[in-house]
Amino acid sequence: MTTPLTLATRTLPDGRTLLEAVGEIDMSNSDALASALEATTGPLVIDLMAVEYLDSAGLSVLFGHAERLEILVGPLLAPVLTISGLAGLTTTRGA
Repeated sequence: MTTPLTLATRTLPDGRTLLEAVGEIDMSNSDALASALEATTGPLVIDLMAVEYLDSAGLSVLFGHAERLEILVGPLLAPVLTISGLAGLTTTRGA
């Protein structure tokens, strides 16, 4: 069964792309996240504030793009990004 995930992009005033994710990111939909990340070029802001769950498949996708990511994360996922080491490789801002 596929886990619900909604992805939407828009351009920020500074020209960067914002990718907003809502729902859960796991192995059933990490390909959709990968495709959305690969469809953009340059610096990318990814908003994970409305993501309720992120597993290792989702983390793996994010690690593959870490050098160009700024991640917006809420208190639920902040420890996951810290423990995994992803927070140390990206710019991470919390609520």
